Amino acid sequence: MPLRTINAIRYISPLREGGSLPAIVAGDDDFLYVMKFRGAGQGLKALIADVIGGEIARLLGLNMPEMVLVELAEGFGRTEPDEEIQDLLKASTGLNLGVHFLSGAITYDPEVHKIDAATASLIVWLDAYLMNIDRTAKNTNMLIWNKELWLIDHGASMYFHHNWDSLPASLKSPFAMIKEHVLLPFATELEAAAQKALAVLSQENIEAVVALVPDEWMQQSEPERDLQEIKAGYRRFLNDRLQHSAQFLKQAIDAR
Repeated sequence: MPLRTINAIRYISPLREGGSLPAIVAGDDDFLYVMKFRGAGQGLKALIADVIGGEIARLLGLNMPEMVLVELAEGFGRTEPDEEIQDLLKASTGLNLGVHFLSGAITYDPEVHKIDAATASLIVWLDAYLMNIDRTAKNTNMLIWNKELWLIDHGASMYFHHNWDSLPASLKSPFAMIKEHVLLPFATELEAAAQKALAVLSQENIEAVVALVPDEWMQQSEPERDLQEIKAGYRRFLNDRLQHSAQFLKQAIDAR
């Protein structure tokens, strides 16, 4: 199913802990969302990675809040007194990303919250696959909500798209940063997680996930490239890394 599109009707508050100044906004569907702005420093590529990574996590059965496309009208938030935020809103007119706000959720703490080995292993495998440099003790990008673990951010994944010349090398690359993963000590079932993921991530499913990303995000993130070439690049990364998944699986097992 395509992502729903809503309109932002009210800016509520910034989330200062995010480097790109995400904010809580109210949508015209009467729900609250954590809005991630196209005009933020990480730009559209972070939104693309967030959609692809988040929807792959959902395919694997991991908890992900609903993601929506959020239309930000010109002039939205013009009464905002903070100049930095006002500049961000001006730069983000158009289509942005919203993640359903989990009211009352708390940040995952490995010292407090115990996660089962199957879930921990699947998340570690996913982040090695996507080359997600977050999910460390400093920035877990996970929440506890209703006594369950929820993933909330994949914007730092697939960093090949910041330098497309690195795409061929990334396809077969292990992922050394996995040693910093906050869930690695609990990921005792990595081989089983890999088998589960490989059974789910068919070419058809990957193509469907890539198709969820708005064409305008793809094209504006790489204006010098053809749209179909950009889409093919993401599909190639996701499909070919599966073919060479033994490398990053071994890296994760060795790091553990």
